Amino acid sequence: MLIYLITAVHVFVCAVLIVVVLLQHGKSAEIAATFGGMGSQTAFGPRGTATVLSKATTACAIIFMLTSIALTIFTGRSKPSSGFGKDVKAPQSAPAKK
Repeated sequence: MLIYLITAVHVFVCAVLIVVVLLQHGKSAEIAATFGGMGSQTAFGPRGTATVLSKATTACAIIFMLTSIALTIFTGRSKPSSGFGKDVKAPQSAPAKK
């Protein structure tokens, strides 16, 4: 039951994280920045104030990591009810003919 809740939260956070990241404006989105025309600080640039989108990205990333770790731990502890390897029987070896 808990795994289903965590999975639902995980999928929702993934969708929100995708939307929030795509809505953000890049630091150096101009074409001149691609060829180094903006100076040496464009890659890491001066850090401005944190916007709502950047705070949402940070929060979603933290929740994404926590739900990923939680799902890994809980699915590793739970016993699988069915799986690919459960129904497969080991091959029987025939006795050698003389």
